[in-house]
Amino acid sequence: MENTIHVERAILKLTQDELAKKIGVSRQTINSIEANRYVPSTVLALKLAEVFGKSVNEFFSLSDDD
Repeated sequence: MENTIHVERAILKLTQDELAKKIGVSRQTINSIEANRYVPSTVLALKLAEVFGKSVNEFFSLSDDD
């Protein structure tokens, strides 16, 4: 799964730590999601969508490996 979380975060001028606090996870979790090392749960993806004001499929997409 690929994502554009880092882009969405930059648009809102949020640090990884600030975004993490908004959705109740660690900065390391945000870092892992952005680096495609961790696929978030549905609940976490929906929390991100709420912060970004977008639907989940606007910042997550399936890769050829999925």
